[in-house]
Amino acid sequence: MTSASLGAARELLREFPVVDGHNDLPWALRAQVRYDLDARDIATDQAAHLHTDIPRLREGGVGAQFWSVYVRSDYAGDKAVSATLEQIDCVRQLLARHPGDLRPALTAADMEAARAEGRIASLMGAEGGHSIADSLATLRALYALGVRYMTLTHNDNIAWADSATDEPEVGGLSAFGREVVREMNREGMLVDLSHVAATTMRDALDTSTAPVIFSHSSSRAVCDHPRNIPDDVLERLPGNGGIAMVTFVPKFVLQAAVDWTAAADENMRAHGFHHLDTTAEAMKVHRAFEESTPRPVATVATVADHLDHMREVAGVDHLGIGGDYDGTAFTPDGLNDVSGYPNLIAELLDRGWSKTDLAKLTWQNAVRVLGAAEDVARDLRTTRGPSNATIEELDGPDGRDD
Repeated sequence: MTSASLGAARELLREFPVVDGHNDLPWALRAQVRYDLDARDIATDQAAHLHTDIPRLREGGVGAQFWSVYVRSDYAGDKAVSATLEQIDCVRQLLARHPGDLRPALTAADMEAARAEGRIASLMGAEGGHSIADSLATLRALYALGVRYMTLTHNDNIAWADSATDEPEVGGLSAFGREVVREMNREGMLVDLSHVAATTMRDALDTSTAPVIFSHSSSRAVCDHPRNIPDDVLERLPGNGGIAMVTFVPKFVLQAAVDWTAAADENMRAHGFHHLDTTAEAMKVHRAFEESTPRPVATVATVADHLDHMREVAGVDHLGIGGDYDGTAFTPDGLNDVSGYPNLIAELLDRGWSKTDLAKLTWQNAVRVLGAAEDVARDLRTTRGPSNATIEELDGPDGRDD
């Protein structure tokens, strides 16, 4: 990228800042300091510990952030719900501590108000249907607390939906899963299809009457990883009105990194360790592998390749950005932390993207989608009351709807 394009990128972001679909800062604060916000004061430089702090959000031109209130997918039932509530509380504490920089946002109008005030609109997204413990009332409670999207699964299947990174069990969405989608539509909560199996993506698109989102997913045609979006699903976004928010995680965007990760995981298993084991002995094995077989490095251009392809398939009106900062150990060169967004915009300018198209990518598409979900909910509430259906009623006692 040139210095001229970088300057033009920064100028564009001053008018149309980035809406980022997914940032795992709350979980990082839980894992590192158990929500001791003095120990990780994001008003100051936290580069030694985090991808995210307010100075770097400002430098990166971020105008709105969906903070993930993720909890691990091996949490279940009340444990998952209470941990999600603790994550929500973390976001609320951050907003209370930094009112000059972070503005609570529940609606598209709130996002625009934050932009006008020069503050960062702060929204929340729950990452995984395990957070509602098979309860539509809990889903509504999360919405009442400010959660504006829910990713239907995380890395593991749940009783009513298949994950992209687990063995298929449901076949997509069960009857109760489709009722969850309908209830999200009625509330105005965005249906997030990152992490879900392609069958689940298609079932959700068949069911949802509101635009869906992919809060942090890239193109499967460019990089063949199950976390990414197949072209046939991208092709459906114009009809649905939704958006796919490209993610930066190297093992999802660079095919060489996908292959390297598979080899590294197999090496761990060959030495008797789970591939996610982070004990000292396991990490010694992992470091030895990385020394002998260097990790492939993604770049800004890698991510731009995804956006070029996704624009061809879905159209520029259906794209956004979801970096997954503080939710990944590795980031692309040039997108090392939340200050890096101008580098991506500069790369796209150099590739011929217009300022009109880039304004859609960074700001306008995401705001439009949340507003459209609000409109659908307003209409649905005139014809549909809250659902009190249970998973047992819809899927049967053995969890099947056949």
